[in-house]
Amino acid sequence: MSVSSCNHSGQIRNVIPGSLGCAECLALGTPWVHLRLCRSCGHVGCCDSSQGRHATAHFRTTGHPIIEGYDPPEGWGWCYVDEVMVELPDQTEQLGPIPRFI
Repeated sequence: MSVSSCNHSGQIRNVIPGSLGCAECLALGTPWVHLRLCRSCGHVGCCDSSQGRHATAHFRTTGHPIIEGYDPPEGWGWCYVDEVMVELPDQTEQLGPIPRFI
């Protein structure tokens, strides 16, 4: 996995995950494939392989540029704006067991 230069890496924050799963999928009762964590605010959304694509929807709504591969913990970051993998300074701890849907 190649990590490229990102103009938004200075916006990476230490965050507290806002939910134990995709916030929108939990509210709707829909499944997800993998989870992504917004490193600006802690929103937990589902990946683009999931029906809801809520992590990308969160980016489009807020403009928060960087996500972390959160569940399973993957240790990588992605910048939506620059469309590159980014080096994260740390990995966010999960608050508890994440429900499994798929």
